[in-house]
Formats: sequence, C-alpha cells, structure tokens
Amino acid sequence: MDRLDEIRAFAAVAEAKSFTQGSRKLGVSGAQVSKLVARLENRLGARLLNRTTRDVSLTDTGQAYLERARDLIEQFDALENSVKDQAGPSGNLKVSAPVSFGKGQLTPALLDFASQCLAVSLDVSFSDRMVNLVEEGFDVAVRIGHLQDSSLVARKLAAVRMVTCAAPAYLAGAGTPLTLGELAAHEAILDTNARDATVWRFGRGTEAMEVRVHGRLRFNGAEACVEAAVRGMGILRTPAFAAADELRSGRLIPVLCNYEPEEIYVHAVYPHARHLAAKVRAFVDFLAQRYAGEPAWHQGWGSRHPVAAAE
Repeated sequence: MDRLDEIRAFAAVAEAKSFTQGSRKLGVSGAQVSKLVARLENRLGARLLNRTTRDVSLTDTGQAYLERARDLIEQFDALENSVKDQAGPSGNLKVSAPVSFGKGQLTPALLDFASQCLAVSLDVSFSDRMVNLVEEGFDVAVRIGHLQDSSLVARKLAAVRMVTCAAPAYLAGAGTPLTLGELAAHEAILDTNARDATVWRFGRGTEAMEVRVHGRLRFNGAEACVEAAVRGMGILRTPAFAAADELRSGRLIPVLCNYEPEEIYVHAVYPHARHLAAKVRAFVDFLAQRYAGEPAWHQGWGSRHPVAAAE
C-alpha cells in the first residue's frame, strides 16, 4: 500500500477526530482507514492516535507528525494539480450552498458552468447548515451574510438587500406600517433560519435598531414564508432574491424601505491552499463574472417603494 495513502488516512482521522468521519471524507470504508493508520503506526514504531470508545485524539508524537504530514499532502496535491491544470479545469467539484439561494438563483449558474466546463463533475449540496468545508470534503461553499471562519478564503460575489414586504390585500386590511413602532400591531411571518426569527434589525451604524415582532407562522425556509406573505397572511422580512419575482409582479409590496440596513453579501469561500485547483478557480471566477454589477434580484421593483414616515 502506498505510504501516501497511509498518511492521508491518518490526517483525515486526526482532523475529524473520528475514524468514521475520516473514512467518509476519503470515500473509503472505515475498516480500510483503520488498517492504513495501524500500518503507518507499525511502520513508524510509534503511537500517533489515542483511541477510546468515544473519541480519537492525537498523541504528542501524532501532533508533531500531523503538522509535517499536512505540508507533505498539500505539496503533493499542488504538484499533481499543477500538471492537471495545464489541461484546464477538471475533476469532481463539491459545492455547498444555502437552500433558497441555491435553488432559486444558483442553479442556473451551476448548469451554465457545467455546460461550459465539460471536464468538471458537479456534486452540489443545498443545505442551510453551516458545513465544515475541510472535514466534509467540500471544495467551495456559497455563503450569505457576515463570515466568521477566518481560516477560509472569501471572494465577494454580489450584494443582497433585506426587504420587508406584504401582499396588497394584507396591507389593505391591516394598514401599511410607516414607522418601526407600528410593526408591533402586525402579524409577522417568521423565517427560523435567522439567528433570532423574532428580532428584525433595521438601520445602520449608530442608527441601527432592533424590533421584536410576533407571528403564528414559522418556517425554516424563505420559500414557504414568501408563499404565506403572497396569500396575505402577514408581513415578511426576507432577502430580496427570495421574493424578487413577487415584488416585480406586485404580489408583494415593500414597506419601511427607508429603515433597511446595509446590504449583506454573497461570498464564495474555499480553504486556503498554496496551489488553488483549476476547477475551484474557474468556478469562483465564473460566479464573480455572473453576478458582476447590480444583481438581477434588485431590479424591476424599486419604484414600488412607499415612503416611510419619520419616527
């Protein structure tokens, strides 16, 4: 068995702190990974991992070995990629993206990229869970909002406005809120993907404000929230891309626009590497070009903004 396979197996288990997760990352059986790690330890004559029924941890020797092993694996991968890249982007590209943006906005771009780069295979996962790119083997993720993981490289792709909106029928019956204080009298449709679905944030800088809202409808996804709003069941606060078609058609009307916060951003994020694989570079460049300029989800409905009164 190739020694590099042993080192890869050890690094995967050590980083995941689990033989099961390590084998999943490598796409091989747990028994095979266990055999490779045991063979490496026997060959070195040293224990690299402490194993218990609950977890796996590094020995002091294992920690020192892992630091060198990472460099070796990265250098080897960079060497191979530098040769492969001469023929252009190729191989399997594993992508993570949030559900609403992925299905509604990203899918056409993914299909166009696949049509353009025939040597690249796409493995796309739509999930609102914050995946661990390294441990779960993702090449790149599309993320929206404020980024927290400084260990990843991030490239800004597009801006996203938050919009507060409701159906004309709802506003006709319940009235159009012109100040933030009036939201308390309205039925809110809550997207539980938010950090706190009952707190809506408005304004910017020193004028930033938080408003607590209430409502009987809660969904963990923008699509259901938008549908409920279109049916006149309350006021919704959502990213513009999730309701762009409804805003253009007038099925939803934006309100309180003068209070909206600074735009958030769509990013492509990927792990640091000395040599960025051509497939990742090509994909990120494609998305950056695709979303250059004013995003389509901001166009065609701005003139519908009602004027908010001063509080």
